[in-house]
Amino acid sequence: MNKRILFILVSIGLIFTSCVPIKDLIYLQKKDKSETATAINPVSAKPYRLQINDVISISIKANDPKLVQIFSSSNQQNEIGKNDVSLYFDGFTVNDHGNIRMPVLEELNVVGYTLDEVRLLIEKRLLEEYFNKEASIFVTVKLAGLRYTVNGEIASPGTKTLYQEKLTIMEAIANSGDITVTGDRKNVTILRQTPAGTEMHSIDLTDIKAMQSPYYYIQSNDYIYIKPLKQKSWGTGKTGIESLSTILSLLALVTTTILLLRN
Repeated sequence: MNKRILFILVSIGLIFTSCVPIKDLIYLQKKDKSETATAINPVSAKPYRLQINDVISISIKANDPKLVQIFSSSNQQNEIGKNDVSLYFDGFTVNDHGNIRMPVLEELNVVGYTLDEVRLLIEKRLLEEYFNKEASIFVTVKLAGLRYTVNGEIASPGTKTLYQEKLTIMEAIANSGDITVTGDRKNVTILRQTPAGTEMHSIDLTDIKAMQSPYYYIQSNDYIYIKPLKQKSWGTGKTGIESLSTILSLLALVTTTILLLRN
């Protein structure tokens, strides 16, 4: 009888230790019970600084559109029909020397610059060398898509490109189909390329304080890696039912083996 009770207790223990706790699956939990305020102010995202191989879209407008046609690529002259694919092929790519090549203006060094700094640089060149203030030059500089990669325990791994100004890590994960049940939400790794080199940081997405992390906002070329939980390597199952099924199958196999050996 004691052996049976011990077996039952061991089985129950295995079931509970092999399951993924619900608290490990919920995002942005308020873990500090002493805090009464629910408002969390996210950290302001730092302006993105351009890197080699980035593609940017540059639009130049004026009172008289004919004045600025020469400074734009063929597809950019026609705003109607511009799409995501044309932005890639007709945008301006930052080359290995950190420069972009524009009609008339020729090469401009932009690596390490923010988009606003590039806009001001182009406006300054145009006003100093080609136009006066009465021309009402209006320059717009944008990234040709916010590109990032998600890998590991994610429903839809791979490289994604979204056409928006800002993107949180929560939105990036949602666009990749969410983290799997066996993915470690408490230790999500972000590799970030900067002009100074590669930065690596971990963020706990089950804690609401993750919104205060400087890595909460995704930047272009970020690599997000979702590590597996130990439950995946154990192979016992993600839920109590799966774990129980695994244990019963194992017991059935052992029992069958013993019976065969006895016979």
